[in-house]
Amino acid sequence: MSELELRDATPEDATAIAEIYNASIAAGGATMDQELKSAEQFQHQMAAFSPREVILLLERGDDVLGWGIIKKYSDRMGYRFACETAVYLRRDLTGRGLGTRIKLALIERCRRYGYHHLVAKIFADNVASVEYNKKLGYEVVGIQKEIGYTSGRWQDIVVLQLVLSDVPPEIPAEYRRISETHTEDDKAHGRKRND
Repeated sequence: MSELELRDATPEDATAIAEIYNASIAAGGATMDQELKSAEQFQHQMAAFSPREVILLLERGDDVLGWGIIKKYSDRMGYRFACETAVYLRRDLTGRGLGTRIKLALIERCRRYGYHHLVAKIFADNVASVEYNKKLGYEVVGIQKEIGYTSGRWQDIVVLQLVLSDVPPEIPAEYRRISETHTEDDKAHGRKRND
């Protein structure tokens, strides 16, 4: 049997990514999306990623087992050290520790990207997902009551956070955009920007 491998996704992986995500939509309880997404939509999303956003694939041989995503929490500059993480597995492979493997890789990549605060949002009745995030160090911030409506009923969402206290408020140079570089430089030199 081939070894498990984690790697960055490429546009050629979009079909497998979409298949796993669409199965989660169909099953319910994992995403608020209700319309299936095409491979082209995922390719477009990946093309628009900032240098600090990524999809990581877990595969065995040529078989994609699941994937995880790091996406920025907000476009507002003050949130530049915060991101959101999520993991999606093939429905027949849950409960085998594969989600944990992906999530641990996401956390380490977040460190590399200079993220200090990680957010996860999970359906309140998806107890297994909430618990596995807690085992990895995430803590429950609160519950957003009846924030979504799927499957004919209101859905509560558990918001979890993981603060990486060893990550300082500085974006590594190789992942900075021009605007972020200017902001860090201006702050360091006490300059105030008007834009």
